[in-house]
Amino acid sequence: MFMGEYQHTIDDKGRLIIPARFREELGMKFVITKGLDNCLFAYPMAGWAEMEQKLRSLPFTRADARAFVRFFFSGATECELDRQGRILLPGNLREYAHLEKEVVVVGVSTRVEIWSRSLWEQYCQATAGQYEDLAEKIVDFNI
Repeated sequence: MFMGEYQHTIDDKGRLIIPARFREELGMKFVITKGLDNCLFAYPMAGWAEMEQKLRSLPFTRADARAFVRFFFSGATECELDRQGRILLPGNLREYAHLEKEVVVVGVSTRVEIWSRSLWEQYCQATAGQYEDLAEKIVDFNI
């Protein structure tokens, strides 16, 4: 399971260090794609295969399903860790997520999210006040 928040930087060549705590579970090769909320999603290969199966079951006759699947898969790329634990983030994904220098790498259960630091801070500010309301609506803490 992925959890935690880590501050990192992207170097001039577009490389990002993946936090050591995430490397083992992600594996040497994993998939990164355009996520929601202008961040990137990273999945271990097995997690990507699960996501692919779920998305395959969507009805291709629905325009919204086709649009989501197109967007999700067209942005996907297989990444491989180098000896220093870095990946090269393609320019199109850096552009989509507004990644420049400072980034935040976040563990979110089954995936890793990569955020622009400024967008992450904006997101946290915007949702912090809603945290309790969201919990009340969707989480059963009597588990």
